Amino acid sequence: MRLEHLYRLRFTYPHEWTVALEGGWQQHLFLAEGDCQGWITGRFRGVNFPLRRTVDGPFQPDFRAVIETDDAATIMVEWHGYGRAYPIGRRQVVGSMLHLSDQDPYRRLNDAICVCVGEVRTSDDPAQPRSHLVLDVAELVWEPLDD
Repeated sequence: MRLEHLYRLRFTYPHEWTVALEGGWQQHLFLAEGDCQGWITGRFRGVNFPLRRTVDGPFQPDFRAVIETDDAATIMVEWHGYGRAYPIGRRQVVGSMLHLSDQDPYRRLNDAICVCVGEVRTSDDPAQPRSHLVLDVAELVWEPLDD
C-alpha cells in the first residue's frame, strides 16, 4: 500500500453550538467553510457533530460536507477520526474520509479510502480568536501483496 496526496483542506467554523452533558462531556455542532487546494481544488462547506470528552479534552469528528470544485463538480465527503487535545495551539487530528461524486475524474474516489492528518490551529492574536483547521488528505492506494 501507499499514500497518494489529494488535497490540502483549510477551514474555519463561523457558527457553532454546544450542549454540556453529564460527566463533563460535550456535544457540538459546527458549520464549516473553507477551501481545498491540490488535485481537488474548490470550495468546502460542511457540518461537524463531534463529541468531546471534556472542555479541553479529545474529540471525535463526525463530519458531512461537500466540495464544489473549480471545474463545477460536486464531491460529497464523510469524515471520522480523532482530535487529540495536544499540543496546545496546534492540536493534532487524524482520520479517515470517504468521497462520492458522479463526475469524472472524481468518480474514481467512490470506492477509495482516504486518510487525513492535520491540526486545529489557534492564534495568539486576541483579534482573531477563532480556530482554523488545516488537513492533508491522501488516498490509501492498494498495491499487490508480496508472496
